[in-house]
Amino acid sequence: MKKEIDEFLIFVESRKKVSENTIKAYRSDLIRLYNYAKKNNLNSWNDFTEDRINAYMVYLSENFMTNSTIARMLSSIRLFFSYLYESGEVDHDAAQNVGFPKVEKKLPKILTRYEIERLLEMPGHKTPKAKRDSAIIELMYATGLKVGEIITLNINDIDFRINCINLGDDYKKRVIPFGNHARAAVMDYLMGGRLEILGDEKDDGTLFLSAITGKAISRQGIWKMLRKYGKMADIKIEITPDVIRHTFTAHMIENGADTIVLQEMLGLSNMSYASGYLKNKNNYVREIYERMGPRN
Repeated sequence: MKKEIDEFLIFVESRKKVSENTIKAYRSDLIRLYNYAKKNNLNSWNDFTEDRINAYMVYLSENFMTNSTIARMLSSIRLFFSYLYESGEVDHDAAQNVGFPKVEKKLPKILTRYEIERLLEMPGHKTPKAKRDSAIIELMYATGLKVGEIITLNINDIDFRINCINLGDDYKKRVIPFGNHARAAVMDYLMGGRLEILGDEKDDGTLFLSAITGKAISRQGIWKMLRKYGKMADIKIEITPDVIRHTFTAHMIENGADTIVLQEMLGLSNMSYASGYLKNKNNYVREIYERMGPRN
Protein backbone atom coordinates (compact mmCIF):
# COMPACT_ATOMS: atom_id res chain seq x y z
CA MET A 1 0.00 0.00 0.00
CA LYS A 2 2.93 2.31 0.60
CA LYS A 3 4.01 1.75 -2.99
CA GLU A 4 0.80 3.38 -4.25
CA ILE A 5 1.41 6.37 -1.96
CA ASP A 6 4.92 6.83 -3.34
CA GLU A 7 3.67 6.55 -6.92
CA PHE A 8 0.92 9.06 -6.21
CA LEU A 9 3.39 11.58 -4.79
CA ILE A 10 5.66 11.21 -7.82
CA PHE A 11 2.63 11.74 -10.08
CA VAL A 12 1.48 14.85 -8.22
CA GLU A 13 4.96 16.35 -8.11
CA SER A 14 5.48 15.85 -11.84
CA ARG A 15 2.02 16.80 -13.11
CA LYS A 16 0.55 19.31 -10.68
CA LYS A 17 3.57 21.57 -10.08
CA VAL A 18 2.88 21.77 -6.34
CA SER A 19 5.29 22.96 -3.67
CA GLU A 20 7.57 20.78 -1.60
CA ASN A 21 5.51 21.58 1.50
CA THR A 22 2.33 20.40 -0.22
CA ILE A 23 4.03 17.10 -1.11
CA LYS A 24 5.11 16.71 2.53
CA ALA A 25 1.54 17.36 3.68
CA TYR A 26 0.13 14.76 1.26
CA ARG A 27 2.68 12.21 2.45
CA SER A 28 1.93 12.88 6.12
CA ASP A 29 -1.84 12.65 5.58
CA LEU A 30 -1.65 9.42 3.57
CA ILE A 31 0.85 7.69 5.88
CA ARG A 32 -1.51 8.45 8.74
CA LEU A 33 -4.33 6.82 6.75
CA TYR A 34 -2.07 3.85 5.93
CA ASN A 35 -1.28 3.33 9.64
CA TYR A 36 -4.99 3.46 10.44
CA ALA A 37 -5.63 0.84 7.73
CA LYS A 38 -3.04 -1.53 9.18
CA LYS A 39 -4.49 -1.21 12.68
CA ASN A 40 -7.93 -2.07 11.33
CA ASN A 41 -6.89 -5.02 9.13
CA LEU A 42 -7.39 -3.17 5.85
CA ASN A 43 -4.74 -4.73 3.65
CA SER A 44 -5.56 -3.08 0.32
CA TRP A 45 -6.84 0.30 -0.80
CA ASN A 46 -9.73 -1.66 -2.35
CA ASP A 47 -10.78 -2.58 1.20
CA PHE A 48 -11.78 1.03 1.81
CA THR A 49 -15.44 1.92 1.39
CA GLU A 50 -17.20 5.24 1.85
CA ASP A 51 -18.30 4.09 5.31
CA ARG A 52 -14.71 3.18 6.19
CA ILE A 53 -13.47 6.64 5.26
CA ASN A 54 -16.32 8.27 7.17
CA ALA A 55 -15.31 6.15 10.16
CA TYR A 56 -11.76 7.44 9.73
CA MET A 57 -13.07 11.02 9.80
CA VAL A 58 -14.82 10.25 13.09
CA TYR A 59 -11.62 8.67 14.41
CA LEU A 60 -9.68 11.85 13.61
CA SER A 61 -12.29 13.97 15.36
CA GLU A 62 -12.20 11.74 18.43
CA ASN A 63 -8.44 12.23 18.54
CA PHE A 64 -8.93 15.98 18.85
CA MET A 65 -8.21 16.97 15.27
CA THR A 66 -9.79 20.31 14.36
CA ASN A 67 -12.32 20.45 11.54
CA SER A 68 -9.94 22.53 9.42
CA THR A 69 -7.21 19.88 9.79
CA ILE A 70 -9.65 17.07 9.02
CA ALA A 71 -10.87 18.94 5.94
CA ARG A 72 -7.30 19.33 4.70
CA MET A 73 -6.59 15.64 5.26
CA LEU A 74 -9.80 14.66 3.46
CA SER A 75 -8.69 16.75 0.47
CA SER A 76 -5.49 14.68 0.33
CA ILE A 77 -7.46 11.44 0.64
CA ARG A 78 -9.97 12.37 -2.06
CA LEU A 79 -7.21 13.31 -4.47
CA PHE A 80 -5.38 10.06 -3.68
CA PHE A 81 -8.41 7.82 -4.23
CA SER A 82 -9.30 9.66 -7.42
CA TYR A 83 -5.76 8.90 -8.63
CA LEU A 84 -6.06 5.23 -7.60
CA TYR A 85 -9.37 4.85 -9.43
CA GLU A 86 -8.23 6.60 -12.62
CA SER A 87 -5.01 4.56 -12.72
CA GLY A 88 -6.90 1.28 -12.22
CA GLU A 89 -5.42 0.51 -8.80
CA VAL A 90 -8.90 0.27 -7.23
CA ASP A 91 -12.28 -0.63 -8.68
CA HIS A 92 -14.20 2.16 -6.91
CA ASP A 93 -13.54 5.68 -5.63
CA ALA A 94 -14.36 5.32 -1.95
CA ALA A 95 -13.69 8.96 -1.05
CA GLN A 96 -15.57 10.77 -3.83
CA ASN A 97 -18.80 11.34 -1.87
CA VAL A 98 -17.37 11.75 1.62
CA GLY A 99 -18.49 15.14 2.93
CA PHE A 100 -16.18 17.75 4.36
CA PRO A 101 -16.67 18.86 7.99
CA LYS A 102 -17.99 22.34 8.46
CA VAL A 103 -15.10 24.76 8.91
CA GLU A 104 -15.80 28.11 10.49
CA LYS A 105 -14.03 30.84 8.56
CA LYS A 106 -12.24 33.21 10.88
CA LEU A 107 -11.31 36.73 9.94
CA PRO A 108 -7.59 36.99 9.15
CA LYS A 109 -5.73 38.93 11.81
CA ILE A 110 -4.27 42.23 10.67
CA LEU A 111 -2.20 44.94 12.32
CA THR A 112 -3.11 48.57 12.59
CA ARG A 113 -0.76 51.07 10.97
CA TYR A 114 0.46 52.03 14.43
CA GLU A 115 1.18 48.39 15.28
CA ILE A 116 3.07 47.67 12.06
CA GLU A 117 5.13 50.83 12.55
CA ARG A 118 5.99 49.70 16.09
CA LEU A 119 6.96 46.26 14.78
CA LEU A 120 9.18 47.75 12.07
CA GLU A 121 11.00 49.83 14.68
CA MET A 122 11.86 46.90 16.96
CA PRO A 123 14.97 45.35 15.33
CA GLY A 124 16.99 48.54 15.02
CA HIS A 125 20.18 48.56 12.92
CA LYS A 126 23.06 48.13 15.38
CA THR A 127 24.10 44.54 14.62
CA PRO A 128 24.21 42.39 11.46
CA LYS A 129 21.35 40.26 12.84
CA ALA A 130 19.28 43.38 13.60
CA LYS A 131 19.87 44.67 10.07
CA ARG A 132 18.77 41.31 8.67
CA ASP A 133 15.63 41.22 10.80
CA SER A 134 14.72 44.79 9.83
CA ALA A 135 15.18 43.94 6.15
CA ILE A 136 12.99 40.82 6.44
CA ILE A 137 10.08 42.60 8.13
CA GLU A 138 10.27 45.64 5.85
CA LEU A 139 10.30 43.44 2.74
CA MET A 140 7.46 41.21 3.98
CA TYR A 141 5.26 44.21 4.69
CA ALA A 142 6.22 45.95 1.44
CA THR A 143 5.51 42.94 -0.81
CA GLY A 144 3.18 40.46 0.92
CA LEU A 145 5.64 37.64 0.19
CA LYS A 146 4.94 34.28 1.83
CA VAL A 147 7.48 32.96 4.30
CA GLY A 148 8.50 30.24 1.85
CA GLU A 149 9.30 32.90 -0.72
CA ILE A 150 11.27 34.99 1.77
CA ILE A 151 13.54 32.13 2.86
CA THR A 152 14.35 31.11 -0.74
CA LEU A 153 14.84 34.65 -2.03
CA ASN A 154 18.13 35.14 -3.86
CA ILE A 155 20.04 38.40 -4.19
CA ASN A 156 19.76 38.08 -7.96
CA ASP A 157 15.95 38.04 -7.65
CA ILE A 158 16.05 41.72 -6.68
CA ASP A 159 16.37 44.51 -9.22
CA PHE A 160 17.41 47.58 -7.25
CA ARG A 161 17.32 49.76 -10.37
CA ILE A 162 13.52 49.71 -10.37
CA ASN A 163 12.85 48.40 -6.85
CA CYS A 164 11.22 45.10 -7.72
CA ILE A 165 11.53 41.37 -7.07
CA ASN A 166 11.39 38.87 -9.93
CA LEU A 167 10.02 35.47 -8.95
CA GLY A 168 9.21 32.30 -10.87
CA ASP A 169 10.09 31.34 -14.41
CA ASP A 170 8.59 31.77 -17.86
CA TYR A 171 5.83 29.32 -16.89
CA LYS A 172 4.67 31.51 -14.00
CA LYS A 173 6.52 34.78 -13.55
CA ARG A 174 5.76 37.51 -11.01
CA VAL A 175 7.20 41.00 -10.72
CA ILE A 176 6.67 42.48 -7.24
CA PRO A 177 7.53 46.13 -6.59
CA PHE A 178 8.63 47.48 -3.21
CA GLY A 179 9.17 50.93 -1.77
CA ASN A 180 12.12 52.97 -0.59
CA HIS A 181 11.87 51.90 3.07
CA ALA A 182 12.28 48.24 2.13
CA ARG A 183 15.03 49.12 -0.34
CA ALA A 184 16.98 51.03 2.32
CA ALA A 185 16.63 48.20 4.85
CA VAL A 186 17.75 45.51 2.39
CA MET A 187 20.69 47.62 1.16
CA ASP A 188 21.75 48.31 4.75
CA TYR A 189 21.72 44.56 5.44
CA LEU A 190 23.66 43.73 2.27
CA MET A 191 26.32 46.36 2.90
CA GLY A 192 26.59 46.04 6.65
CA GLY A 193 25.51 42.62 7.83
CA ARG A 194 25.07 39.77 5.37
CA LEU A 195 28.74 38.95 4.75
CA GLU A 196 29.45 38.96 8.47
CA ILE A 197 26.58 36.51 9.04
CA LEU A 198 27.75 34.38 6.08
CA GLY A 199 31.16 33.88 7.69
CA ASP A 200 33.12 31.01 6.16
CA GLU A 201 30.10 29.40 4.49
CA LYS A 202 30.01 29.08 0.71
CA ASP A 203 27.94 31.91 -0.74
CA ASP A 204 25.09 30.59 -2.88
CA GLY A 205 23.40 33.98 -3.16
CA THR A 206 20.59 33.32 -0.68
CA LEU A 207 19.51 36.73 0.62
CA PHE A 208 18.48 36.06 4.21
CA LEU A 209 20.87 33.93 6.26
CA SER A 210 20.73 32.29 9.66
CA ALA A 211 22.93 34.03 12.21
CA ILE A 212 23.78 30.58 13.61
CA THR A 213 24.62 28.55 10.50
CA GLY A 214 25.36 31.17 7.85
CA LYS A 215 22.97 29.28 5.55
CA ALA A 216 19.42 30.16 4.51
CA ILE A 217 17.23 31.21 7.42
CA SER A 218 14.51 28.67 8.23
CA ARG A 219 10.75 29.13 8.52
CA GLN A 220 11.05 28.53 12.24
CA GLY A 221 13.72 31.20 12.45
CA ILE A 222 11.40 33.79 10.92
CA TRP A 223 8.46 32.72 13.10
CA LYS A 224 10.56 33.03 16.26
CA MET A 225 11.93 36.38 15.15
CA LEU A 226 8.47 37.84 14.45
CA ARG A 227 7.09 36.49 17.72
CA LYS A 228 9.95 38.08 19.65
CA TYR A 229 9.53 41.51 18.10
CA GLY A 230 5.76 41.33 18.46
CA LYS A 231 6.17 40.89 22.20
CA MET A 232 8.76 43.66 22.34
CA ALA A 233 6.31 45.97 20.57
CA ASP A 234 3.57 44.99 23.04
CA ILE A 235 1.22 43.91 20.24
CA LYS A 236 -1.69 41.90 21.62
CA ILE A 237 -2.00 39.39 18.78
CA GLU A 238 0.71 36.87 17.91
CA ILE A 239 2.76 38.02 14.93
CA THR A 240 3.20 35.40 12.22
CA PRO A 241 4.20 35.62 8.54
CA ASP A 242 0.52 35.29 7.60
CA VAL A 243 -0.37 38.26 9.82
CA ILE A 244 2.17 40.39 7.92
CA ARG A 245 0.81 39.15 4.57
CA HIS A 246 -2.79 39.84 5.60
CA THR A 247 -1.77 43.27 6.88
CA PHE A 248 -0.08 44.09 3.57
CA THR A 249 -3.23 43.02 1.69
CA ALA A 250 -5.61 44.97 3.91
CA HIS A 251 -3.54 48.15 3.85
CA MET A 252 -3.15 47.97 0.07
CA ILE A 253 -6.93 47.65 -0.34
CA GLU A 254 -7.49 50.55 2.07
CA ASN A 255 -5.14 52.64 -0.07
CA GLY A 256 -7.23 51.87 -3.16
CA ALA A 257 -5.01 49.25 -4.79
CA ASP A 258 -6.38 47.62 -7.93
CA THR A 259 -7.39 44.07 -6.96
CA ILE A 260 -6.09 42.61 -10.25
CA VAL A 261 -2.64 44.11 -9.62
CA LEU A 262 -2.78 42.96 -6.00
CA GLN A 263 -3.72 39.46 -7.14
CA GLU A 264 -0.67 39.38 -9.39
CA MET A 265 1.63 40.62 -6.62
CA LEU A 266 0.38 38.00 -4.19
CA GLY A 267 0.61 35.20 -6.76
CA LEU A 268 -3.04 34.21 -6.38
CA SER A 269 -5.34 32.55 -8.89
CA ASN A 270 -8.22 34.66 -7.56
CA MET A 271 -8.86 37.25 -4.89
CA SER A 272 -10.87 35.04 -2.52
CA TYR A 273 -7.86 35.52 -0.20
CA ALA A 274 -8.79 39.18 0.23
CA SER A 275 -12.57 38.79 0.01
CA GLY A 276 -12.80 38.14 3.75
CA TYR A 277 -11.40 41.57 4.43
CA LEU A 278 -13.57 43.26 1.80
CA LYS A 279 -16.76 41.65 3.12
CA ASN A 280 -15.99 42.15 6.79
CA LYS A 281 -14.37 45.56 6.90
CA ASN A 282 -16.69 46.77 9.67
CA ASN A 283 -15.68 43.80 11.81
CA TYR A 284 -12.03 44.71 11.31
CA VAL A 285 -12.77 48.26 12.42
CA ARG A 286 -14.41 46.88 15.56
CA GLU A 287 -11.51 44.51 16.26
CA ILE A 288 -8.94 47.28 15.83
CA TYR A 289 -10.95 49.64 18.06
CA GLU A 290 -11.09 47.01 20.79
CA ARG A 291 -7.30 46.67 20.64
CA MET A 292 -6.40 50.32 20.22
CA GLY A 293 -9.35 52.44 21.30
CA PRO A 294 -9.18 54.90 24.20
CA ARG A 295 -9.51 53.40 27.69
CA ASN A 296 -9.52 49.84 26.30
